[in-house]
Amino acid sequence: MREIQFREALREAMTEEMRRDPLVYLMGEEVAEYNGAYKVSQGMLDEFGPERVIDTPIAELGFAGIGVGSAINGLRPIIEFMTFNFSLVAIDQVINSAAKVMSMSGGQYSCPIVFRGPTGNAGMLSSQHSQNFENWFANTSGLKVVVPSNPYDAKGLLKSCIRDNDPVIFMESELMYGDKGQVPEEEYLIPIGQAKVVREGNDVTIVSFGKIMKVALAAADELAKNGVSAEVIDLRSVRPIDYATIINSVKKTNRCVIVEEAWPLAAISSELTYNIQRNAFDYLDAPVVRVNSMDLPLPYAPTLIEAILPNVKRTLQAVETVMYKK
Repeated sequence: MREIQFREALREAMTEEMRRDPLVYLMGEEVAEYNGAYKVSQGMLDEFGPERVIDTPIAELGFAGIGVGSAINGLRPIIEFMTFNFSLVAIDQVINSAAKVMSMSGGQYSCPIVFRGPTGNAGMLSSQHSQNFENWFANTSGLKVVVPSNPYDAKGLLKSCIRDNDPVIFMESELMYGDKGQVPEEEYLIPIGQAKVVREGNDVTIVSFGKIMKVALAAADELAKNGVSAEVIDLRSVRPIDYATIINSVKKTNRCVIVEEAWPLAAISSELTYNIQRNAFDYLDAPVVRVNSMDLPLPYAPTLIEAILPNVKRTLQAVETVMYKK
């Protein structure tokens, strides 16, 4: 086991899959000559050449469409969006083509494609470059949506996504690319749709995913100092969702707080709250509490960003609420 960066884990996943399967290729803005906007694809052009690591113009609709067409015709593309904020330009290809071709063709065609890139806030990038669309894509039948929180999961999940025969949205974070974690040298895969209990506890369940797992775990550390035992669950994918792991945890702890970066209306946390009350109502000692971003476009100022996004303070307040300590 060695310690590598999040971006290196992604690179290893793509490189290993491209060595294993000549049908896999990478395409997107700056992925080749520039080694990737975030250096995720560094060195891949040298190994695989310009036919399999392909630079594109700033034209997300165009190269997403090329990727979808090539996937339907037997290739296995990885399409990198420099940010999922730019995926909105290509959303017609993702939703009306990639996600629906299996159903519309009566199962005659599949679309084994991975759309990957960073999502959410990445610092002082203001309103148009700081949005979360996990719940948008997860609302689309035919798509799978994966959001890893650490290098180990990133590599194992991305390899599974590349091998999957369905279109997958794979969402990262600019703020995680430099994060380091333990990753095995030998090959491994992580199944899509399997949540992970990353910290055992008895008093309250905290559910999150992606980079906001850092908030959830930091809050759990603070709670432990005050004698509160929090069980922390990393969803890892938001379509499909591993409801069973969450429900089993809530049946044990009897309380739940969900921490998510997206806006509150129709969020992943809304879906989780419904399923918890539907399947574990008799076990709840308090209503489920959600910690989301405040319902407004993200500003530029760091102080306002800190106030608007989910943070440890707001998460601790939510736990106090479900434990009737507030």
